[in-house]
Amino acid sequence: MKNLTVAIATMVLASASAMAEGYQVNTLSARQNGMGHTGTAMHLGAESMIFNPAGLGFMEQTLDFSGSMTAIIATAEATLPGGNKYTTDNTPSTPMSFNMGMKVYDNFKAGVSFYTPYGSGINWGMNWPGAVLSQKVTLKAFTVQPTLAWRPIKNLSIGVGAMVTWGNVDLYKGLVPTGTFNMLLGSAGLPPIEDTPASINLNGKASITAGVNAGIMWDINDKWTVGFSFRQKMNLRVKCGTAMVAYANETAQALLQNSLQILNEANFTASMPAAAVYNLGVSYKPVKNLILAFDAQLTGWNAYKSLDIEFLSEQLAPYNQFITKDYRNSWTFHLGGQYDLTERMQVRAGLMVDTTPVNKSHYNPETPGMTKIEPSVGFSFSPIKNFSIDAALMYVAGTGVKNASCTYDDLLLKSMGMPYEQTFTADYHVHAWNPSLGVTFKF
Repeated sequence: MKNLTVAIATMVLASASAMAEGYQVNTLSARQNGMGHTGTAMHLGAESMIFNPAGLGFMEQTLDFSGSMTAIIATAEATLPGGNKYTTDNTPSTPMSFNMGMKVYDNFKAGVSFYTPYGSGINWGMNWPGAVLSQKVTLKAFTVQPTLAWRPIKNLSIGVGAMVTWGNVDLYKGLVPTGTFNMLLGSAGLPPIEDTPASINLNGKASITAGVNAGIMWDINDKWTVGFSFRQKMNLRVKCGTAMVAYANETAQALLQNSLQILNEANFTASMPAAAVYNLGVSYKPVKNLILAFDAQLTGWNAYKSLDIEFLSEQLAPYNQFITKDYRNSWTFHLGGQYDLTERMQVRAGLMVDTTPVNKSHYNPETPGMTKIEPSVGFSFSPIKNFSIDAALMYVAGTGVKNASCTYDDLLLKSMGMPYEQTFTADYHVHAWNPSLGVTFKF
């Protein structure tokens, strides 16, 4: 098993990608979640800094503050060809946003936002059959965005924000398939085990990177508004990730430690794209108390051509990898409506359709990519003037993927000179409940 170490290190780091449509967050406002997370062509006060910075220019108050948090309670299920089903045990993810805008002049506004534009989490367990592909992944990104908006004329606003983004990734992955390891144990006259023989934890922090979030918004008349916004592509780069190996028991440690010990000292770098996002939106007020909105969002996932991995050790430098992903650009469509029941109560409903960018030739349970249909409802209530409580509930229904396959190398077989290419095949289903709660202050 002399060559097992480097080969495993290479394959392990490949799963640090944990990226697909599931890692872009579209639940950053309790108010707008209720109407399909629309907002590119709406006057949202301080929250416009996220959807379209130009909307901040239409803020009427001297000071506007909003805060929101969403609990993403997601479940994924994999059904193997033999009929066995495996379900994730995910800890709820909690994307959030805090926004504060203020009036400098009547036609010039400034503000700052803190929000989580990217995030993903999935936990298949440490000992399921696909453990060599993915056990548990958590990815988080955070952005601080100072923003300026200017209205050169009454009905037209231009806005620009500077995104300062950082994050972290924490990943667990099996190193050796249980079945292959049990074959090795059997040849040595030892009893088989049920757990994954050896697993690795990869942990890294993405360095601070910067980009631009800019937009334009035009009130055509009292009924129609159009808007366009653009978020620049950024690269989330882990400059010095660390690794830690764990074993199922003393027998596994005794047989594998000599080969895997170097991984406890290996550091790596990895570069992952935060894709560019283009939003085009329109809103319409057919009557005084009703507003309808539609957004079309294009995410430039074609930037994710490969996952680039480089070892910091000169000893491992020849094994730097450029792993093909070949994602495609994907569309997300948002539709929503808001009706003012009274001066203190607004109700909302919406629908979001999020299409997948995943290349089926490189399908992996680390992020089961599929098109998702997401209806939502919500309301806001103002117990006192200038203060509202916002709530929403969104349901995420994945359309499912059948016979999704991922080819991988069984590196223990490879180290023994045996045929080593394996295929993991499963049917995947995903669903989630996303309740949101927020508050808004206006002065």
